[in-house]
Amino acid sequence: MSIPNELAEIQSRLSALKKQLKETAAHRDRQGGTAFEERQLFRDSGLLKLFLPKQFGGSGQDWPFVLRAVREIAGVDSSLAHVFGFQHLILATIQLFGTHQQTERFFTETGQANLFWGNALNPLDQRTVYTRAECRLFIDGRKSFCSGARDSDRLLISALDDSGRLVVAAIPSRRKGITLYDDWDNMGQRQTDSGSVAFDRVELFENEILGPPGPLGSTFSSLRPLIAQLMLSNIFLGIAQGAFQEAIEFAQTQGRPWFSSGVKQIGDDPYILHRIGELSAEIRAAAALTESTATQLQFAWERGDDLTITERGELALEIAAAKVITSRVGLDVSSKLFDITGARATQSVLNLDRYWRNVRVHSLHDPVDYKLRDLGNWSLNQCWPSPSFYS
Repeated sequence: MSIPNELAEIQSRLSALKKQLKETAAHRDRQGGTAFEERQLFRDSGLLKLFLPKQFGGSGQDWPFVLRAVREIAGVDSSLAHVFGFQHLILATIQLFGTHQQTERFFTETGQANLFWGNALNPLDQRTVYTRAECRLFIDGRKSFCSGARDSDRLLISALDDSGRLVVAAIPSRRKGITLYDDWDNMGQRQTDSGSVAFDRVELFENEILGPPGPLGSTFSSLRPLIAQLMLSNIFLGIAQGAFQEAIEFAQTQGRPWFSSGVKQIGDDPYILHRIGELSAEIRAAAALTESTATQLQFAWERGDDLTITERGELALEIAAAKVITSRVGLDVSSKLFDITGARATQSVLNLDRYWRNVRVHSLHDPVDYKLRDLGNWSLNQCWPSPSFYS
């Protein structure tokens, strides 16, 4: 299969999946819970292996393509875009934190069994510990914000040892002692399954602990948080694009000009045109920044262990800017879409407020004020953002 034909075939599967998700997105947002059927659609589509290298049965796509795919899904269903994005982030984490042998093992398993990965890596939640007993390792405790954990095949987890050192490991989701709770009941991102996971004397094996280099153990491995941040930026941008498209479609089919506008068609209302133009400009600017940053990420990824601190720092600043801009655009567009659609669009059956609720909930998990601080600290003091799980 030639590369153009391969990309066209992937895009076709992506378009088909988007269409299926869009048909039920508004209803499922109200319903909440785990989207078991829709997660199976992802499995059936083959898109879970979009990032996975070809030698392991994947598509081996670069970061700009992967992030664009996540963004497209976010335009119709940002909850499942989050879960879908984390699939690729987790696989990247395995490669960044683990040894070559671990990467080969987990990538091979993912390709052969079409594994869906879930997240239980939350370094801010320090309730989960691992201990040694009679030459065996055990995990105990609880983790919150475990996106995609329910209905997953494997989990990426974190825990602290008795010295407070963070370890990250990859384990089966159904191992004895693991309980996946359906306790995510927030106002937005309602089908991300970002509830909690409990570990009750869950056995852990040495070869499941990722490393060396381990968590943020090298300049290259510290790309992990930057990939996560750019993944979120693309979800915010996708939400903005989806909300904008909903507003356009509603205006074209059901919109009416204001009685004092002096026009008969909504397409001639100067204030509607002004608002649409304003939001369009914001989205175009955010998309341009996000796309260029994805290209810069790909360059850093290809540098591997040759990646320098300066190259990492420059990328971190670009991603911080993208995070700030896309979160603002997401909130702005998802709110102002009602200025275009009018009161008729507030019907509960349309559930158009889900766009704002989703980006509002998602953007709170990592305050953009600290991205602004990083940008300001560079501009004034020439200090790179310090690598952490959020920068």
